[in-house]
Amino acid sequence: MLSKAFIVLAFAAFAFAAEADVKELGDDTFDAGVNEVETTLVMFYAPWCGHCKRLKPEYAKAAELLKDDDPPIALAKVDCTEAGKKTCERHSVSGYPTLKIFKNGEVSQEYNGPREAAGIVKYMRAQVGPASKELTSVQALETFLKVNEAAVVGFFEKDGAMKTLFNKYADKFREKLRFAHSSAAAVLEKQGEKDAIVLFRAPHLANKFEEDFVKFTGKDMDALTQFVKDNLHGLVGHRTRESTSEFKNPLVVAYYSVDYTKNPKGTNYWRNRVLKVAKDWAGKVNFAVSSKDDFQHELNEYGYDYTGDKPVILARDAQGQKFIMKDEFNVDNLQAFVNDLYEGALEPYVKSEPVPTSNDGPVKVGVAKNFDELVMQSDKDVLVEFYAPWCGHCKKLAPVFDEVGEKLKNENVMLVKVDATANDVPPLFEVRGFPTLFWLPKGSKASPVKYEGGREADDFIKYIAKHATNELKGYDRSGKAKENKDEL
Repeated sequence: MLSKAFIVLAFAAFAFAAEADVKELGDDTFDAGVNEVETTLVMFYAPWCGHCKRLKPEYAKAAELLKDDDPPIALAKVDCTEAGKKTCERHSVSGYPTLKIFKNGEVSQEYNGPREAAGIVKYMRAQVGPASKELTSVQALETFLKVNEAAVVGFFEKDGAMKTLFNKYADKFREKLRFAHSSAAAVLEKQGEKDAIVLFRAPHLANKFEEDFVKFTGKDMDALTQFVKDNLHGLVGHRTRESTSEFKNPLVVAYYSVDYTKNPKGTNYWRNRVLKVAKDWAGKVNFAVSSKDDFQHELNEYGYDYTGDKPVILARDAQGQKFIMKDEFNVDNLQAFVNDLYEGALEPYVKSEPVPTSNDGPVKVGVAKNFDELVMQSDKDVLVEFYAPWCGHCKKLAPVFDEVGEKLKNENVMLVKVDATANDVPPLFEVRGFPTLFWLPKGSKASPVKYEGGREADDFIKYIAKHATNELKGYDRSGKAKENKDEL
């Protein structure tokens, strides 16, 4: 049996080997370093930065995967606190990590791609060479389509509008999709097309309920973009962390041990059962399978800390409300669940803390179960804060918020705080960080306004005084305290 120390050393050796594939550049070596190959991705970082620390192992792994590519792609890094200070200033680096793509030594574009190894590799490979790969033989087509990713392929006997459209689309979406084209007679004959754009779904998702490929029948960029969106994942797509935004509500997701690398047969065993239901709901309800390990955070949002061997079925309707299939997974139960979801016959699941028994403080406590009554139905203007208990900025804001609430306790204005980690945030509010605040005038609660002002008590007072539906009793519209005539 291998000793624990040996395993640790082996892992460390692997990590250092991967790190060695990332160029370390500084002020003296930067210009020469980004000129060594045509395309270089550079990470500008600070050693103390938490986001940088999380990115580094993925970045190193991506460098290792790319080191033998042809055309070559290099990954480099610059420490902005030490040897690369001047370089970071020269390239206007103000936050960490900042990633930029260099072509022939000059900045080509900001890197806005994925932050995990496979995504970095895919994104960067799309930056070199032509957007679409030319296929000169049937064998080349077959080899291209064996990769477990969707692909868009153009078949063109001669130049024309369809080929021009394909080239424009491929250039625009080269970082997101794989593209290929062919004018070879044998390839055109095999596909049975002479002027067409065809979307091929990932081969590991092939099934008997739908075709492996779909032909585009539109004529312009908007139509082609929508066509790919509608057909990319098929009846039941493999939803990953990187592709979540591509799956729209209403959406039914089966969470289980999805693993197309180690256990494709077992993965498709359950997916095929979801497909039996999904085929009847095409165009009405979307379906997907997701790894329960990769999406434990979503399972937690529905109250699941642990799942068994069978899939757990969770869903959202068109309005973003959450639903749980409580019956054991089988085809009949799933069919009944989807039918009730579509008909609006299900009770939504709401994650909520208990409604406070007493809520008399200067800042009211909102929870999911009382949010509609407390906030949305209130006849007062409301400033609501969505916070997280562990958030340092939220802790700093708490006494300030209490102070403002105390000063406005006799006004027709209410301050509310909601723990967004313990309560569902209504779909109307987009909360991506903490704290996030919204202003809701009493006459238009359906159109909350994100508060972007200062975080001191006077900042809140001035904002509320200016935007209050009715002028405050204690402050004028500029936020200046009115004189108390009783004291004169």
